[in-house]
Amino acid sequence: MSEIRTVARHAGTVLAGQLAVMAFGVTDTVVAGRYASDALAALSVASAIFVSVYISLMGILQALLPIWAEQHGRRQPALIGQSFRQSLYLYLLVTAVGMATLLAPGLLLDWAKVPPALQPEVRSYLRIVAMALPAALFFRLFTTLNQALGHPQLVTWLQLLSLLPKILLSIWFTFGGLGLPAMGAAGCAWATLLVQYATVLLAIALLRRQSLYAPLQLWRPMEQPDRQQLGQFARLGIPAGLSISVEVTSFTLMALFIARQGSLSSASHQIAANLAALCYMVPLSLAIATSARVSYWLGAGHAAHAAQMARQGLRLAAGLGAVLALTVWLLRSPIAALYTQDAAVAALTTGLLGWIAAYHLADCIQCYCIFVLRALRITLAPLVTYSTMLWGVGLGGGYAMAYLWEWPPAWRGSPTPFWASSVLALAVTALIFVAMLQRHLRLLPQARSTPDPAIHPG
Repeated sequence: MSEIRTVARHAGTVLAGQLAVMAFGVTDTVVAGRYASDALAALSVASAIFVSVYISLMGILQALLPIWAEQHGRRQPALIGQSFRQSLYLYLLVTAVGMATLLAPGLLLDWAKVPPALQPEVRSYLRIVAMALPAALFFRLFTTLNQALGHPQLVTWLQLLSLLPKILLSIWFTFGGLGLPAMGAAGCAWATLLVQYATVLLAIALLRRQSLYAPLQLWRPMEQPDRQQLGQFARLGIPAGLSISVEVTSFTLMALFIARQGSLSSASHQIAANLAALCYMVPLSLAIATSARVSYWLGAGHAAHAAQMARQGLRLAAGLGAVLALTVWLLRSPIAALYTQDAAVAALTTGLLGWIAAYHLADCIQCYCIFVLRALRITLAPLVTYSTMLWGVGLGGGYAMAYLWEWPPAWRGSPTPFWASSVLALAVTALIFVAMLQRHLRLLPQARSTPDPAIHPG
């Protein structure tokens, strides 16, 4: 099987699972929107905070992918198992930080001037998902391990299996029935908590019983913390996590700033943000699959082959981004109508989805590039780029247009300034990342070597 077919199969499997996970958010958005516009507005703010925390911490754990993929390329399964056990110390630390943040969001809510009427429901949602965070982050470790091994199928099956219970429980808990009162947005959070823990229990059972994991010797006694190894995790994971934090907070802090405009703007922004995140799963899946293969071949000692793969993946990412962006543009009105029955929300959302189409094209390219750069251990320069462009130009520019300049007048009192400035920032970021990636790929050894027949394509 050719490398492109291997990557496509891996990416397709990851995408199926990621779409199932994103369907959690789509379900919550649709259910809350059908329940009440205030519930959707509260969900918009609460999910923005949760996603900012979870994705940032998840990024630290996801950054272990190149380490385990290279060990896989060097055919060192026992070393992967030992490294996985060490990663549990990192997992415990980031989980504690995340839970503390979600349980005490007061300063963030006050700083963002979230309307007092929304705050009780937002706080209730965050308390519940804080209890779900340990399960969510452990499942990310399980996911990263499988992606590094080139076998994401079990993860995908678990994600697909969890989707139907999540949909049914979200509807039930939100609207009430069968003896339960209607819980509003908090009902979506309870559904997430129950499904997350059930999924993690199944993942642990698979780690115990599946022959795929036997060579890793995962269930040996825990070693003492290895400062050298944990330092390696930190050098790769912390910049990666901070980069993702900048990316996500530039995206989700919009929800907190837009909340000042009222329920109409918050509801339409939540729909647009949800669709942007859903589209993001396509380049994310491709980036995960390609970066795993690039790291595998680097570990196997074939840098030229790794560079060739990275270039092929970049062309594929750009093509997929263009196709999906055009699709969103052409179907923006039907998509808005699918999410909401409120005519005012649908009209505002339709306008935002035109910006989402442009946003996705840039997002597709930059997402792919940053994952491959991490596989090459390039993390600090992307962090500086993200901080400057996404926070400074994107979020800062949107805030200035919306609240300081109130320009252009046609966009006054709507989320459009934030999305317009974010499109500009992300487009420049994508161009910078492409140049950065091409430069580092040229620095890899150019001599092509014959792969060792003892090293299978994994």
